[in-house]
Amino acid sequence: MAEDLLQKITALAKRRGIIYPNSEIYGGFGGFYDYGPVGVEMKNNLKRYWWRDVVDRRENVVGIDGTIISHPKVWEASGHVKGFTDEVVECKKCHQRFKVDEIEKKCPNCGNTEFTEARKYNMLFKTEVGVLEGEKVTAYLRGEACQNIYLNFKNVVDSTRMQIPFGIAQIGKAFRNEVTPNKLTLRTREFEQWDLQYFVHPDQIEKWFEYWKEERMNFYRGLYTKQENLRYWEHPKEELVFYAKKAFDIQYRTPWGWAENEGIHWRGDYDLVQHGKYSGKDLSYTDPITNEKYIPWIVETSGGVDRTLLYLLIDGYEEEKLESGDTRVVLKIHREIAAYRAAIFPLVSNKKDIVDKARDIFNTLSEKQKVVWDSRGNIGKRYRYQDEIGTPYCITVDYESLENGTVTLRDRDTMKQERVKIEELEQYIS
Repeated sequence: MAEDLLQKITALAKRRGIIYPNSEIYGGFGGFYDYGPVGVEMKNNLKRYWWRDVVDRRENVVGIDGTIISHPKVWEASGHVKGFTDEVVECKKCHQRFKVDEIEKKCPNCGNTEFTEARKYNMLFKTEVGVLEGEKVTAYLRGEACQNIYLNFKNVVDSTRMQIPFGIAQIGKAFRNEVTPNKLTLRTREFEQWDLQYFVHPDQIEKWFEYWKEERMNFYRGLYTKQENLRYWEHPKEELVFYAKKAFDIQYRTPWGWAENEGIHWRGDYDLVQHGKYSGKDLSYTDPITNEKYIPWIVETSGGVDRTLLYLLIDGYEEEKLESGDTRVVLKIHREIAAYRAAIFPLVSNKKDIVDKARDIFNTLSEKQKVVWDSRGNIGKRYRYQDEIGTPYCITVDYESLENGTVTLRDRDTMKQERVKIEELEQYIS
């Protein structure tokens, strides 16, 4: 059933322009995906939704946008060059490779029980900076987006009026050379993360850890319809990195089991200490009131944008039996994340007065909302298309619209239709 649902969502995502396999005309390229016309709108809406919650509505959080390639020493300081590894085994029969933690006794591909010895590999993508052979410098595509935040901690303090406690947020690409990318955008080699690094006094980290743990869960509770599919999962003490006292994942229950959505991490002062050590720069903070000088401790919240959008597709996907006997596929995705707030239909495309009226409504609404024009085929087929991409409202302009200035407004979730005055549409769909 899990595979069946994933196949349905994968097919829907491609058919309706949400997610395409990258380089498909060349046979595809494992672990890389492109977003189509509908998907890019959803993803942009999701990022804006996160930014509003984490940055815009808070007085003590600011944002940055860091580069994908940084000085190579960044990744030495962070421990990624030596420690960003996974263990891999190879099936002796089909020669497929798997992470050690992805197999039990049998090969997931062919059922064989014999494997090679586990080998470690580094997940960083290497690249080169420079133009002349022999003078090029080895660099890395960032394995996580948060390092840019630590690198710019002093810049933010010096160039803004931020005082501890405060946060720096970023949404950005990261790259990991995954052995077994799988389940559409669940595990890929190129992906986008949203990160908040919240800098606090060491004595206050317990308080702020619990605060952000609850804040981030509230964010996802407001995002998903099926809130019973959310839970905390605490990392076992024996598996924590040496500088962490606590780490929690917010997990979403997918058809194949509970999976990480976002991590809340107790990072202490490790990151700033490491970068201070490797760079030779003083990354301490001086309190402007007490003059106390210290290295801030950090609470991190880090989640996957692509993964969250996949979970939203799972959360919203429904197949409903209609009285006619037909099955309606509908994507009941959060209305702020849907690609379009409303679709505008002229009832018929060959009557100029109706088309012109519909165009006027489209032009008016598009000044404040993302709306879409659809005049293809009959109304029933247009409804089905908009249901599948999750458009919350469909607005039909018909003969009655010319007489009394009202339109038919159809709700995605209930399929209820009602007449609404044209001048009230913007307020209604907002």
